[in-house]
This record gives sequence, C-alpha cells and structure tokens, in this order.
Amino acid sequence: MSLRERFNDQLKEAMRAKDQKRVSTLRMVLAALKDKDIAARTETSREGVPDEEVLALLAKMIKQREESAAAFESGGRPELAGNERAEIGIIREFMPKQMSPDEARAAAQAVMAEVGANSMKDMGKVMAALKERYAGQMDFSKTGAVVKELLSAK
Repeated sequence: MSLRERFNDQLKEAMRAKDQKRVSTLRMVLAALKDKDIAARTETSREGVPDEEVLALLAKMIKQREESAAAFESGGRPELAGNERAEIGIIREFMPKQMSPDEARAAAQAVMAEVGANSMKDMGKVMAALKERYAGQMDFSKTGAVVKELLSAK
C-alpha cells in the first residue's frame, strides 16, 4: 500500500472516529502532497511524486513543527506547542523507523567505505548515497555532522 493510500485510509478512519486533530493534520499533509504533485507535473507526466519524495516532505513538515513548538514554548504558549507536537506524532506514524545515532554512524561509515571517501571533498558523495538509501530513516542534519567528523578524522 502506497503512502497516499495510507493517508486516505487513515483520513477516512479519523473522520469516522470524529478525531478532529487527526483529520486536520491528515488533510494538511494531503494538501501539501497535492501541492508537491502539481509542482512536479510536466507536459508528458501527470503522475504524483514517488514515496521517497513524500517521505522527504514529511520530514520537512516534522522539522517545521519542531521549530514552531520550540518557538511557542519560548514565547510562553505551551498549549500551541502541544498542538504542534501532536501533529508531529501523527505525521511520524507514516515515517519509517528512525535510526538511532549509533545506527546512523554505522551506516555513514559503511557508505564512506563503499564510495571510497577519504577527505572532506567526498562529503557530497557520501551524503547523496545516504539520502538515496535511508530517506526518512535518519536526520540528515545530524548525520551530516557525523560524516564531517568522520572525514575530518581521516
């Protein structure tokens, strides 16, 4: 079952259960996905974006909500921060299991060995390979710091 089908099925279930927070969050995700599909259209292709791009969109949405929650907390609005965190929880249900920092480090080391990375010049190759293989499974901003550390040590 594709992610789109899962979103639509979950939306129907949330509507039946009258779970307003879940309904609004899923509608927001589907609207963002539709915007992404429209932006990706060409003269010859009317297909939607693949699941890898959907995962990248979800990761971006989670990051935006985490930033908003932090801003709301620092602004003394814990109820709004709670709403953002509830949305994060719903969106994360559709993401693959996140790698632990140790797993991410091991994956980075394996990819570095595979592509023959031995200097900072190779960081782009390593990150591209990691994004291709582990889309949605790791936080690439944190993994980038790990890759930089590993390449600096060589």
